[in-house]
Amino acid sequence: MTVAVVLTERGASLAERLGLEAVPLDEMEGRFEAGEPVVAVMAAGIAIRRLAPLLVDKRGEPPVVAVAEDGSAVVPLLGGHRGANRLARRLARTLGVQAAVTTASDVLLGVALDDPPPGWTLANSEMAKPVMAALIGGEPVRLEVEAGDAGWLAPLPWSDGGRLAVRVSDRSLSSRRGELLLHPPSLVLGVGLERGAPASLLRDHVAGTLENEGLARASLCAVATLDLKGDEPAVAALGLPLRLFDAEALDRIEVPNPSPTVAAAVGTASVAEAAALAAAGKGAVLAVSKRIGRRVTCAIARVAPPEGRLTVAGIGPGAPATRTAEVEAAIAYASDIVGYGPYLDLVADLTGTKRCHRLAIGEESERADLALRLAREGRAVVLLASGDAGIYALAGLALERSCGAVPVTVLPGISAMQAASAKAGAPLGHDFSVISLSDLLTPLETIRARVEAAAAADFVIAFYNPASKERRRPLEEALAVLARHRPPDTPVVRARNLGRRDELVAVETLADLDREAVDMTTVLIVGNSQTAIVAGRVVTPRGYSS
Repeated sequence: MTVAVVLTERGASLAERLGLEAVPLDEMEGRFEAGEPVVAVMAAGIAIRRLAPLLVDKRGEPPVVAVAEDGSAVVPLLGGHRGANRLARRLARTLGVQAAVTTASDVLLGVALDDPPPGWTLANSEMAKPVMAALIGGEPVRLEVEAGDAGWLAPLPWSDGGRLAVRVSDRSLSSRRGELLLHPPSLVLGVGLERGAPASLLRDHVAGTLENEGLARASLCAVATLDLKGDEPAVAALGLPLRLFDAEALDRIEVPNPSPTVAAAVGTASVAEAAALAAAGKGAVLAVSKRIGRRVTCAIARVAPPEGRLTVAGIGPGAPATRTAEVEAAIAYASDIVGYGPYLDLVADLTGTKRCHRLAIGEESERADLALRLAREGRAVVLLASGDAGIYALAGLALERSCGAVPVTVLPGISAMQAASAKAGAPLGHDFSVISLSDLLTPLETIRARVEAAAAADFVIAFYNPASKERRRPLEEALAVLARHRPPDTPVVRARNLGRRDELVAVETLADLDREAVDMTTVLIVGNSQTAIVAGRVVTPRGYSS
């Protein structure tokens, strides 16, 4: 369990904000020696001096991160590639600051071979350092992928030749000279067993099967079985994540070795083979068909090689603190990032050496087409959108053009109207509508009709794309419509460049709105008949106090 070691009440308050248990300074050494990750809410020097006498073997030391008491700095001190860098980045996101990650592979490559994603295992961790040093130094290094989804490795500068290599395999192998061997989480174990079968029987049967078939125990990512067997201690003793399926679901899986006897007993003709295939997912194949032991059976399925995929990700208004962890993870494991140039700049702290494809404003279709083409080539692609990916962004276009040919995932982000509303108060506290004033894709008469309808219905209205240097008429017509339905003192929020250095959030009225300051980086929120300014904040009441 990660703990926060604090010196003061201020530090304890920060620990609470970070969702961590606060413990006093005299517990630091004990927690560290117990292998617990430590967040030191204090000056980094204090933590260093206390822990220095305990530093013996960096490979066995837990992560240590220093956090300034005022939340202004987050610095991983120890165990950067054993979780400290990830922990520091998570804490930094919560605090709205940048983690001071200094490890060379993270800074120069964006990927650390000795800190792989969850489920991955290094068979010979001592080779990680020389391989990373070679990559940083520009020396050619080969990548050989035999199994698993190695998309997180794609951004590194691999070569066809070279004296060093990284091999990804789920087989039980001895590493070759000059090779870093990684085991991916690519195998799913399916088991069947008699009621009350001893744990040792199942454990030894699985171990023998793996040994006979030359498969790595480290690549087992889950165990699957019939739901009636889910409470068996022998299954729990395997120490793997458990997936359970009912008999009806398993009986639908086509397997090479169905058993009428099993079908009569539990309602499905296969347990081990069917459960392994069901848990491994679409396209999985049996790496090991049913192996029958005394009172137990097992089978092993191999997860299908990954297809190319596209993720359309909303990166929020712009600040790192407003990105979701889900979006950051998608970028981290992508091979290619496609986006409008300024969007790529906003995530430059995440892209490292990934292939970044910059396209100009107005080339939305070209961006979507490029992202889909790269995905069809088998790459893991992220298509960037500012704000939310599905609100006036490219999610719809990507889905339309994919037509199901490429898996497309849409990840939401904080939209401009949400950010503007929060900065100004709560103008979106009751029913609202959202209208784009760009007449490049929507006829002006349609925009005018929508504004008229929303204004007549007394909706709060958020306006996107309100104006550009050449395109001012839609804004003027929208304001003219609103003037017929709203009084001149109706509050208006004018927000520009949200989440960026020159952010501006102004509260004005319909009468005194600075129209000349409105541009394409602006979002406007126009209140309804009940919207008011309360202690300097814009509020649209919902009626809770009535």
